[in-house]
Amino acid sequence: MTSTFLINQGVAHDTNNRRHYVIVPDAQVPGLYEENTAVTVTERLLDVYLRSSYARQMYFELGTPLALPDVGPVQPVVLYIHIPFCESLCPFCSFHRVMLNIPKATTYFRALRRELHLIADKGYQPGIIYVGGGTPTVLPDELAITLELARSLFPVRQVSVETNPNHLREEVLSVLKAAGVNRLSVGIQTFDDQLLKDMGRYAPYGSGAKNRERLTLARGWLGTLNADMIFNLPGQNEQSLLRDLEILIDEVRVDQTSIYPLMTSRRTGKTMRKTMGPYSLQNEKPFYDRIRTEMAGNYRLSSIWCYSRNAGLIDEYIIADTSYIGAGSGAFSYLDGVMYANTFAINRYGRMINRTGAAITAHRVLRDYQQARYDLVMTLFGLSLQKDDFHQKYAGRFFKLLWKELLALRLAGTIVDDAGQIRLTRKGQYHWIIMMREFFTGVNNFRDQMRDHVRAERAMPEVPARPLDRSRESSVAAG
Repeated sequence: MTSTFLINQGVAHDTNNRRHYVIVPDAQVPGLYEENTAVTVTERLLDVYLRSSYARQMYFELGTPLALPDVGPVQPVVLYIHIPFCESLCPFCSFHRVMLNIPKATTYFRALRRELHLIADKGYQPGIIYVGGGTPTVLPDELAITLELARSLFPVRQVSVETNPNHLREEVLSVLKAAGVNRLSVGIQTFDDQLLKDMGRYAPYGSGAKNRERLTLARGWLGTLNADMIFNLPGQNEQSLLRDLEILIDEVRVDQTSIYPLMTSRRTGKTMRKTMGPYSLQNEKPFYDRIRTEMAGNYRLSSIWCYSRNAGLIDEYIIADTSYIGAGSGAFSYLDGVMYANTFAINRYGRMINRTGAAITAHRVLRDYQQARYDLVMTLFGLSLQKDDFHQKYAGRFFKLLWKELLALRLAGTIVDDAGQIRLTRKGQYHWIIMMREFFTGVNNFRDQMRDHVRAERAMPEVPARPLDRSRESSVAAG
């Protein structure tokens, strides 16, 4: 039977199946490129197509809480842990974050540790932990206790933690080192004081000069020190960008730096325009080309926007394995072809974990084609994919499922076949910048929708989490 959908402010209600879905509509922004001749027609068309495509992709069903599934045939390598608390909320940031409240955060960490036990009880044994936020180091002792528990439950070999520069203090670094953290990613964004003021980061997180000192202090404490940087910020010019690169390369000499384009949601985009000025894509490609040129002599490219002096952890946890499990409010998981999202309601997260044993409130079942496309996008984020691995994973169907996409990418000069692998060309690396920018913009828009749904969630009764019925879900999965 054909379902009837009633659309109301981004939420669709399926009147036949009595379900409702988060719909992330297309975010067309006129004039983003202005008169930029550096961007080709192919790149503009790719941008428009992806913006529409990823709006459709981020289509999650909301409803009865789901139980975390037992570990499937593929054991996820990565555990993502989300700490949503920050000491200040930046206007450009679309991640799930709230202002720090110490009693609330302490309670949250206790619930988080309970969830780690639940994950272990289901048979999951991840070896890589990536802790993001928010600012995970707002309560370093609580974080250390949580990581020590994780090490006792899982065969952990790598731990990566995000932080802000004001936490690069010896007492915090000592706690992290003792907890086994071997990669620290610091949200620097820029060393330009005016841009830091426009971004609302100068007062709470320090000046460019102060943050250079802090990075120098932190160097050598842990296995890998990464500086997170943003390019194509409103008001950023080439001189400011080159100064940032000069400081990274010649002065602070961090082990690794992630330099990614500004990515917002519709909501944060509006806030950002009020505080930082209008956003345009006209400088994105020339800035990316300049970054590649300046970084080439000192760092190797390890993903489309991560540069490493030596071998270290890749910047994005989703590269290590396309399947991963998430813990914490607002955390995502991708398991056996299903995307799951934990509730964004922080107080409800704790109640659900303690009373029902799960906090999943949204999910999306991916069909074979959608899984293959997701794997393609995420794997090529790391610059190449091994044909045999994908041939085996999809029982010889991967290239049949995606032959149109692969043909189009070859014709566009994005990818080439090279000795048993598919790799991005130099042109294709920028195409993948566009790809990932639009993917994460879609994710950010979904986060906005989940935040809007928090009030409705608060009114929902606490009911036991149910297992996902894959046979029933496959019949209603979005196309």
